[in-house]
Amino acid sequence: VQLVESGGGLVQPGGSLRLSCVASGFTFGDYAMAWFRQAPAKEREFVAAMTSGGSTNYAPSVKGRSTITRDNAKNTVHLQMNSLNTGNAAVYYCRAGSERIKVRAAESEYWGQGTGVTVSA
Repeated sequence: VQLVESGGGLVQPGGSLRLSCVASGFTFGDYAMAWFRQAPAKEREFVAAMTSGGSTNYAPSVKGRSTITRDNAKNTVHLQMNSLNTGNAAVYYCRAGSERIKVRAAESEYWGQGTGVTVSA
């Protein structure tokens, strides 16, 4: 199982980034996909999620400025982030959470290694 994030980097305040996460090794359509982030000295926090059926949920801090999408044919999830500010700087992690009612604990969720986002002038 792999979740490989990409698209992070340095961006100026007010700029945009599109993060991507490519999944492999599990049935992508059985999982809700989400983005979390962790800033230095802070706990990991939820950013956005999309179910296999397309329902979305966003953290209040990013709602209206970020869009999560998924391509089930390509086993990929994206996070488009606009109007970035220093508060968005963090390592962004991709998470897959099983939507099955019965699932083995080891298959209930998967995490990627993260991609860093720096917001600076």
